[in-house]
Amino acid sequence: MKIREIKAKSVLSKSQVYDYALNPYVGCGHRCVYCYAKFMKRFTGHTESWGDFVDVKINAPELLAHEVKKKKVGRVWISGVCDPYQLLEKRYMITKQCLSILAENNWPFTIQTKSPLVLRDIEILKRAGDAEVGFTITTADEKIRRIFEPGAPPVKKRIEALEDLHSAGIKTFAMIAPILPGAEGLVSELKGKVEYVFIDRLNYHYADWLYRKHGIQWAMEDSFFSQKGKELMKGFKKEGVACQILF
Repeated sequence: MKIREIKAKSVLSKSQVYDYALNPYVGCGHRCVYCYAKFMKRFTGHTESWGDFVDVKINAPELLAHEVKKKKVGRVWISGVCDPYQLLEKRYMITKQCLSILAENNWPFTIQTKSPLVLRDIEILKRAGDAEVGFTITTADEKIRRIFEPGAPPVKKRIEALEDLHSAGIKTFAMIAPILPGAEGLVSELKGKVEYVFIDRLNYHYADWLYRKHGIQWAMEDSFFSQKGKELMKGFKKEGVACQILF
């Protein structure tokens, strides 16, 4: 893994999902084969493969402290194109510093991660006026997880973290995106641990890649995602969990 410390020019960017996106890092060590953020590599100058480098925005907290005073208050998505709690966060604590600044200035924020490291910052989340935490969990099958998300934390650890956050009174959600085989097992696992669930399919680019490289036929079939999406929605609604299909 190549690690490079960089200084960004700004840290709050416009987002099509929320009002703003905040990415403390460029790149990610989770190495998820379906990662939609791989397009970011062309802006970095790196020759390493996506997943083999991370740029650390060491001045992100300093920039954020200035920008929250200048910009209109809005919900911040942490993060759009990286995992804010990937392994390097243990060392750099960029995300933690940014959360403190948002909480102190009463800015709402939504965290999306695959890492239970977010529990480290639970006291900041508790004192924030409007914070929520979502975990991306694509399957309940650990064997499938290791194939598609080789560098990410185990599924069990993510679900346990959601339960801890939910028990602490923090709003939680799950993102089943993309739906992978074994996702049906998440209905019972997530019950009572999240307020709502989002479901999405694998995008065509990586579906085609999986078929060509691994011969995984289901990845090319709309019927797989349509059927699994409907089954998941039915299951979650039965358990009283709000659910939305995004495709």
